[in-house]
Amino acid sequence: MVHIFDIDYTITKKTSAWYFLCEAVQKGIINVFRLWRLPFEWIRYKLGRPNKDFIETAIQSFAGIEKNTLEQTAISCFERRMQANIYSKAAELIREAQKRGEKVIFATSSLHTIIQPLEGFFGIEGSIASMLEFHDNRTNGKLVGASVFGEKKKTAVESWLLQNDICPDEVCFYSDSYTDLPLLEICGKAVAVNPDRILTREAQKRGWEIMRFKETLG
Repeated sequence: MVHIFDIDYTITKKTSAWYFLCEAVQKGIINVFRLWRLPFEWIRYKLGRPNKDFIETAIQSFAGIEKNTLEQTAISCFERRMQANIYSKAAELIREAQKRGEKVIFATSSLHTIIQPLEGFFGIEGSIASMLEFHDNRTNGKLVGASVFGEKKKTAVESWLLQNDICPDEVCFYSDSYTDLPLLEICGKAVAVNPDRILTREAQKRGWEIMRFKETLG
């Protein structure tokens, strides 16, 4: 069995981007006024009408930042904010699967730069995430390819499975979000973790396992 985990609200209590932006704003790397669209996009998401290209638009705020600065911010963000807010049960599931010799990766719309310290914490390699594009060692406000969100996450995971000669029936996918329904539907086992209201309804209707995590490592 291959275990694929979403990250936000599935492994961490809040979104990885939220932790990172809090750290980046505090360090003066990103101006808070450049993030004015976030509340509106969050409302759209909660209403079940997400902007499918939101990430492509949002990362324009990162343009011009040095790669090393982003990586160091991601490390301090993980150490000061994210690690303590990892759900204990999620960590347990990952560790148990690894002890059984089963493959574990993340599939997240978050930026790979942000989740690298989390990968390192669990000894995970090869996760599927949105990738920043760099020019002369600075971000240019664009992604390499598409973001890993909604239907695009399904496409990215299908490509990864094909490259690794893995059948979707051999995959257990864990997610909290209705936006991951396209991927949940094709996996051999779907697990709804701390599901939102839409995913809760779908999971109950389809007989998917539902898990609710509360305790964190902090």
